Amino acid sequence: MTARVLIAEDEENIAESLSFILRRDGFEVDGVSDGASALNRVRGGRFDLLMLDVMLPAMNGFEVLKNLRADAALRDLPVVVVSAKAQAQDRELAASFGVQAYVTKPFSNREVVDLVRRLTAR
Repeated sequence: MTARVLIAEDEENIAESLSFILRRDGFEVDGVSDGASALNRVRGGRFDLLMLDVMLPAMNGFEVLKNLRADAALRDLPVVVVSAKAQAQDRELAASFGVQAYVTKPFSNREVVDLVRRLTAR
């Protein structure tokens, strides 16, 4: 079964890059460009992993995480934060929400694909 990944990223070039490398590796990918849409899409679909930017319009990534972790049906959804924010306090806040990984931009394509493969392995 093909793993489904939702990418929540408002920078079009980064969203396209992530989509391309994941699709090329066999993942099914969907994307949204704001936090509120990410939360709605995750609630309305079945995803195996969420790739989440921190700085999103309509609802930032930390607000999305707070809502996900408060929802019993989505609490265990694996989340990889992909962000330009590399400060320790951002990483610590993400960790407090139980994210599986925090990847800073710019990222290594191979590292991202390997990480997604590992987190979606059944």
